[in-house]
Amino acid sequence: MSHHPNQFDLFRTRRFLPLFLTQFLGAFNDNLLKNAIIVLISFHGLRLSGLSGEVLIQLTAALFILPFLLFSATSGQICEKYDKASIARMVKLLEVLIMLVAAAGFWLNNGYILMSTIFLMGVHSTLFGPLKFSVLPQYLRPHELVGGNGMIEMGTFISIILGQVAGTLLVGMDSHHATLISALLLCAVLGYLSSRAMPAAPSSIPELKIDWNMARQSWQIVNHLRGNRPVWLALLGISWFWFLGAIYLSKLPSYADLVLNGDETVFTLLMTLFSVGLGIGSMLCERLSGSKVELGLVPFGSLGLCLFGIDLYFATPAMAASRLDWWQFVHYASHWRLMADFALIGIFGGLYIVPLYALAQSRTEPEFRSRAIAANNILNSLFMILSAAFAAVLAHFHVSIPVVLLITALLNLVVAAYIYTLLPEFLMRFVVWILTHTMYRIRHEGLEQIPEEGPCVLVCNHVSFMDAMILAGSVRRPIRFVMDHNIFKVPVLRFVFKTAKAIPIAPAKEDPDAKQRAFDAVAAALAEGEVVCIFPEGRLTSDGQMSPFRTGIEEIVARTPVPVVPMALCGMWGSFFSRRYGKAMLSIPRRVWFRIALKAAAPVPPAEVSATGLQQQVAALRGDWQ
Repeated sequence: MSHHPNQFDLFRTRRFLPLFLTQFLGAFNDNLLKNAIIVLISFHGLRLSGLSGEVLIQLTAALFILPFLLFSATSGQICEKYDKASIARMVKLLEVLIMLVAAAGFWLNNGYILMSTIFLMGVHSTLFGPLKFSVLPQYLRPHELVGGNGMIEMGTFISIILGQVAGTLLVGMDSHHATLISALLLCAVLGYLSSRAMPAAPSSIPELKIDWNMARQSWQIVNHLRGNRPVWLALLGISWFWFLGAIYLSKLPSYADLVLNGDETVFTLLMTLFSVGLGIGSMLCERLSGSKVELGLVPFGSLGLCLFGIDLYFATPAMAASRLDWWQFVHYASHWRLMADFALIGIFGGLYIVPLYALAQSRTEPEFRSRAIAANNILNSLFMILSAAFAAVLAHFHVSIPVVLLITALLNLVVAAYIYTLLPEFLMRFVVWILTHTMYRIRHEGLEQIPEEGPCVLVCNHVSFMDAMILAGSVRRPIRFVMDHNIFKVPVLRFVFKTAKAIPIAPAKEDPDAKQRAFDAVAAALAEGEVVCIFPEGRLTSDGQMSPFRTGIEEIVARTPVPVVPMALCGMWGSFFSRRYGKAMLSIPRRVWFRIALKAAAPVPPAEVSATGLQQQVAALRGDWQ
């Protein structure tokens, strides 16, 4: 059986742990600072230029976002041109200086100084953001990318929780905030020390000339990404998540205070549930996706965001008669559904966001990766500004906070449907993921034999109409299937295989030109370095036994010499999609849930490929398990 490495094993490696700690400490400090200031505004009367508390909270969000809009393009170029580990150390030194400024602001209780540090930490995050995501593909192997992203996201959300809790607790511990100041400085210093342990991450284009015209460069990198449709739409999906998140985060203090009549600890509790959920969802991605970039989780995640966002409106209880702290709040049974909604919104948010980040990293050319993340930060900041404007308009019309959150959830439903219409691959992968994970418990053996890159052909026995779906849901790389043209007449499967660019083929006696067109398409796909899969039996088995392999595989390899990977499906005979009980999908299912296996052998060099030899290998892999 192939080994599925545990994502927690990455903590044992120097290529991940120092980066994780550097990011964790930076995110903790960021939230410690921001939450301490928000608590001072919301619950301790900090004011600036006569502005109300709610306006000041919106101002802190705007000041933090502004640097992403202004400096992301420059930051992306810097991360592209120089060693990313060296940049990390410089950014962490900047954080130490910022925290010294923040120390003065807290000591003097000066709102102007504190607001300036919010902007400066935005600059810090603008510089570090492209680095942390673009360096992951340099540090990690392809099969570690989803797990690594999940761990980074999980760590970020845990640090958010801890930073918020610490900010709430430490800000009121002493009159001059000495404990809070000490924590801020300590974290900044520890972050710098952890950055020094990061391995070198050399530039892929050290000759790059930095364009300091921020507006021109921002337009250029965004325009460049629009040419890569899957990555562009993934980045739009990420930015939409930030739109949602900005509304939730900006409304949550007022929601806890004005709607639930809770104190700052109730606000912290709800943020903790949301953040823990995000961390859990991020970690689940690696397990649910089988260590590959599984786009099928994205619609699944967005569906959960919609459903539980809508339920949050209906779960909002009447305002408590007296002020509640978090301990009193959790004792009311009427609040449990509300708390569950916040946690589940977080979980489905993690399932939504991690595959999108992994897709953007894996499908962006390495020499442009940092700038792609910078472009994402620009889009994120624009979407967050739009969310602030959207919230301000609703506030102007006195729309209640629960209704604002309901409108946001309904908007998410519309936007998600629109994105999946533009890029059907997301929806196709969702259908594949649902079908293969609800009906089958799949054991994988030897799938690491499939080359990580470069062209190859997969050959497999053909038992059911679900065979291609099982392979598509199990193999990390996208597959171009050569399918009987009749498969395109089957509902659902037609959508899946058309979206996956399957290659239709028909028997020569039915359509003499179809075979030639199919073989031309296979040659073109292999020339592009893609993975092609064929079922050399040419039809579904009608008795559970393998039919002789046809010689088409020999013709394919003779025309385009590439390695061939023998594969075997075991346990599919007797499923609803096989012909064991008559015509497939027309007989009454004997069972709903199956244990099956997908096995792969070592690639066969092109010079040794023969239909007979491949059949013998597939038969040996399958054994007696039909």
